[in-house]
Amino acid sequence: MPTRLPSLTGLRFWAALLVVLYHLSRQVGELPLLSPLVWYGRSGVTFFFVLSGFVLAWTYADSPVPALVFYRRRLARIWPLHVLTTGLSLAVYAAIGAAVPLVAALWSLPLLHPWLHGMVMGGNPAGWSLGDEGWFYLLFPLLLPVLTRRRPGPVLAGCTLLGGLVWLSGALVAEPALRSWLLDYLPLGRTPQFVLGAAAALAVRRGLVRPLPLRPAVLAVLGFHAALVPWHRAVPDSLWYGPYSAAQLLSAPLFALLIAAAAQADLRGGSRFGHRSQVRLGDWSFAWYLVHEIGLRSWLAYFGRPAPGVGTAAVWLLLAVGSLVLAGALFRWVERPLERRLRGGPGPGTRLPHPRQAAEGQPSVDVPRFT
Repeated sequence: MPTRLPSLTGLRFWAALLVVLYHLSRQVGELPLLSPLVWYGRSGVTFFFVLSGFVLAWTYADSPVPALVFYRRRLARIWPLHVLTTGLSLAVYAAIGAAVPLVAALWSLPLLHPWLHGMVMGGNPAGWSLGDEGWFYLLFPLLLPVLTRRRPGPVLAGCTLLGGLVWLSGALVAEPALRSWLLDYLPLGRTPQFVLGAAAALAVRRGLVRPLPLRPAVLAVLGFHAALVPWHRAVPDSLWYGPYSAAQLLSAPLFALLIAAAAQADLRGGSRFGHRSQVRLGDWSFAWYLVHEIGLRSWLAYFGRPAPGVGTAAVWLLLAVGSLVLAGALFRWVERPLERRLRGGPGPGTRLPHPRQAAEGQPSVDVPRFT
């Protein structure tokens, strides 16, 4: 079974772009036609949660490492850039004369900030999702042995159902801010999305999924976001059944379908998402996700919102491309070198053990990451 699935890396760029356009629309200004389609582009974070489960299960199902090695390597993957961009974000807060969230930033360093209602944004607002990822990483050595002993189908169905129930549970919380934290930020509410991705990976690996055409999967995701446009006009986001939470909590099965279809396309020989240029942009996507909002915040503080129309489009282009170029530099000179230095350990091998087994010194090994 191949360890590299380049289409998944290429898809990461499009998910990051969705988040970037979401922030540009809501903070910088709207553009006709495009802004309504990306108004709920925060769903790109849901894509990353599903993808994270898929990638880890695909990578470690047959080639695991001791749990402590796994934790160190995942920390090496996200923590250096998280610390750097948090510091950059705090510096920008200070430079523009805004309140500097030092306490929240401190909570974010051990990736605990999403667990606390008032600290969820940490020092860098985009970094809230890394706290959820940290929780997923903590669970994974316990989760993988359970999933590998079960049929993926019932797990997929259960996670899909649970995701819908999480969304419906919003009816029980009247206060919008509290509801948003409980459903959209708190790691527990996002865990079914991660498990869904992991189960999808195991299903594809075992050949239990019929060949999925990639184009209909892409169209299904686009159709879901198009359906949010009339939903937005009919129901305000402040209501529990509004499109804001729905975009994040109900999109996971469609993203799992898209990721599975892209993985199968790579197994058959590849797809356009796996083109070299898209893979490179996908490599930059993590840094892009973490730095783009900092650039938006700086621009708005010094220059304000641009004039509608051509002015808004020009600022969109400047901020999106500028932050992407910065992300490429960070990937090349910060993210990748520091990850390589902090990672390490043996090469490919056997099953990822329970943390207790790892502590007892059970030998096991790892495979190269492909995202």
